[in-house]
Amino acid sequence: MISSSSMTCRPRRPVALLVMAVLLAGCAQSAGTAVGQPDTAPQNPARLRLIGAANEQMADGKLAEAGRLLDEAQGLGPENADLWLAIARLRFRGGEHLTAIEAADRALQLGPDHAPALLMRALMVRDAHGFADALPWFEAALTADRTNKDAWAEYAATLGDSGRHRDMLNALRELAKLAPDDSRVFYLQAVLAQRGSRPVLARSLLERSGMAARGVPAALLLDALINLDQGNYDSAAQQLETLSARQPANARLRELLARALLLSGRETELVKRFATEAARPEASAYLVMLVARAHERLGDRASAAPLLERAFAEPSVALVALADRPGLPAPTADLRKRGAAADWAGARSMAADFRTRFPASADFAQLAGDAAFGGGDADAALAAYAPAASIRRPWSLTRKAVEAYRRKDDDLAADTLLARHVAGEPDNIAALAALAQALARRKEWERSALLLDHAIALGGGHDPALLVLRADAARALGQRDAAERFSALAADLRPPALTRR
Repeated sequence: MISSSSMTCRPRRPVALLVMAVLLAGCAQSAGTAVGQPDTAPQNPARLRLIGAANEQMADGKLAEAGRLLDEAQGLGPENADLWLAIARLRFRGGEHLTAIEAADRALQLGPDHAPALLMRALMVRDAHGFADALPWFEAALTADRTNKDAWAEYAATLGDSGRHRDMLNALRELAKLAPDDSRVFYLQAVLAQRGSRPVLARSLLERSGMAARGVPAALLLDALINLDQGNYDSAAQQLETLSARQPANARLRELLARALLLSGRETELVKRFATEAARPEASAYLVMLVARAHERLGDRASAAPLLERAFAEPSVALVALADRPGLPAPTADLRKRGAAADWAGARSMAADFRTRFPASADFAQLAGDAAFGGGDADAALAAYAPAASIRRPWSLTRKAVEAYRRKDDDLAADTLLARHVAGEPDNIAALAALAQALARRKEWERSALLLDHAIALGGGHDPALLVLRADAARALGQRDAAERFSALAADLRPPALTRR
């Protein structure tokens, strides 16, 4: 098997397929693993039928039967890329994330120009390293097969998430040539329209896609955002309620639901649903502010005041490693309850047991890291976060890893990790603000100001702390008018009772 470390060896620009194959071989060799020869043997029809049947079983959620079929296919002669790609998919679906990487690498050993394997690798790189690093892999997949509709769709989506909207539109045109009726053509065009503040066009395109009607989560979220823009707050709240029930750990969905409830005048419902969560130390300043505003509208200023103080105070660097919330799976919920009770020894013991039972799971690796982080063991936390980050690197994970490095007084590693996250996810406002704060501490005001301007352009201008930092940067750069403007904007956002203090 190829080591998972090969995942971090990736081209930085579109390359010819032959060069891509050489790079893949170089990555494997640098990991200390022998490189196999590409499979040029004729396809075995019986094996192809078994692989197809296994893929159908996976689609139906019958993973054990899919595994049996792939075991049978593996016994039918020389290995090939299709087989190992199916094995990679099965392992990933079954939660064996780390061994899924090994299987995907094996598929690429056997078929360096195998477009579906290159596409899967692109998706893995996107999850672990961000949009920019994934683009060359999508381009390699398309070089291998210009007719791969899935590759065009994912490439277009990744271009859009990278901020390259014109290139995204060009990729969608290529997809439309291949499959003019593909629902993703209309859905991704709807995403572009919504990002361009054209909700009416976005609604029309989304309806043409049919994806919201089929209950696709991403399409339902886009539909809810369009409803928010068009003032259909009750409809948005209903959609976000459904999505939140399906994804209870998604904090962004809960914030959007709280906003929809406030905008629709359902303050009592908002307080009932989110007051307990807003009282927790890990609650975002935005959610805390929404609950405070609901209390204000209900005439309960006594409850609103302390929440407003928290919402508009300087952001705390303290992180909650294992936040407990309803609706999570039993193993995760039990572990989080121990963390919420500060039983870090018990949490670490439970996490260690999970990792022993599920050694290839990135999810349990992250939980083990969280338990160590909460218990104050930064080294153990980072050691557990590393394999988790090789599969998925959400902002929540990066943020905890950054804080773990800071606890070790390794600010260089922390700032480097922040910079890498921003490079991979350039439209993440929270990550931009965190990196800007780090640069400000080093008196790198010009770079800090550029990041803050980008965050404000993305919608971060509702955050007083971000505006205050931008005003500080303007003063440091000798920009008096800009400093006064940003200070005034920050003051306008603060409640009058707090501004007069």
